[in-house]
Amino acid sequence: MTEPFSREKLDRFRGRMTDVFNLGALNLAMAIGYRLGLFDGLAQLPRPAGIDEIARKTGLHPRYVREWLGIMVSAEVVDLLGADGEPLYWLPPEHAAVLTSDSGKNNLGVYTQEIPLLTTLVMDKVVENFRTGEGLSYGHYPRFQAFMNELSVAKHRDTLLGQFVPSVGGGRLVEQLERGLDVCDLGCGQGAAVVILAEAFPRSRFWGIDLDRRALAEAEKLAAEKKLKNVQFMELDAARIADRPEMENRLDYITAFDAIHDQTHPMEALRGALFMLKPGGLFSMIDIAAHSAHRDNLHHPMAPFLYTVSLMHCMPVGLADEGAGLGMMWGREKAVEMLREVGFSGISVEEIPDDPFNLHFQARKA
Repeated sequence: MTEPFSREKLDRFRGRMTDVFNLGALNLAMAIGYRLGLFDGLAQLPRPAGIDEIARKTGLHPRYVREWLGIMVSAEVVDLLGADGEPLYWLPPEHAAVLTSDSGKNNLGVYTQEIPLLTTLVMDKVVENFRTGEGLSYGHYPRFQAFMNELSVAKHRDTLLGQFVPSVGGGRLVEQLERGLDVCDLGCGQGAAVVILAEAFPRSRFWGIDLDRRALAEAEKLAAEKKLKNVQFMELDAARIADRPEMENRLDYITAFDAIHDQTHPMEALRGALFMLKPGGLFSMIDIAAHSAHRDNLHHPMAPFLYTVSLMHCMPVGLADEGAGLGMMWGREKAVEMLREVGFSGISVEEIPDDPFNLHFQARKA
């Protein structure tokens, strides 16, 4: 039975639509500011500054800077000071702490780029595919790998060694890596995580696996710059690893950072991970902190954002080549179910310190 038409509900939703328009526009403007280094420039100023000084600091045209600052002050991202004379602008240090490129694990500014970038790359194709049900190949996302690497660097630089690795395997992983393990990162992208680990643990041997040759070229370049001898990268489909007998029972530890939900054949990729592990080997699957059912995500604070990223990237790439199309919001229930079905044992789901976006799914090969 439907409710009678409510003027109060109409007015509330009109107000919500106003918020949608304002915040959507603000996200776009913040993405531009982050990309151009405006937040970094403002944060480096020792005092409130005028438009011309900010323009000189950032190397940008003052007319564009003025218009951008209009958005930032009306949205209360930047403070407007100086009641008389020239207006002065100031980025509060509390805002800079989450908006600048050197914010490390606290960097939220980098995420402002995600929706505008995906809109530019694939919006028309996604609209078209609503009618066909088809997916999109990684070739439709030529700049997205670089963006994901930027996210990885921001996330891993501060937390991978200091917080994540010490929390794995009951705290024993660090000592084991120092002695020497065989480790693989599935879906390594441009190699941010695997290079950090290889540099920190020279007695261990590391492999990075990915399908994107261009991303692997960047990973190899990074490893060469670091003069690392204990890491190598392979162009390999995780879903077809079980076709290669030389990969069986080869590894002590495997990581997959936000990679499994993008796989076209995620069950086969998980079987590939199990195939490569030695008996007793450990698998760390880091994936989105969400539930599998819509109703269980109604109060998730980032649900609209995460579902949108999934709609624009994760689901379409997962649907390519008649794939499963799990999407980013496949959820912990589905993830645990699939790990069990593949044959992993000792499955646990743990929160990750200072990472509200992801959960750590730990599992072993019996």
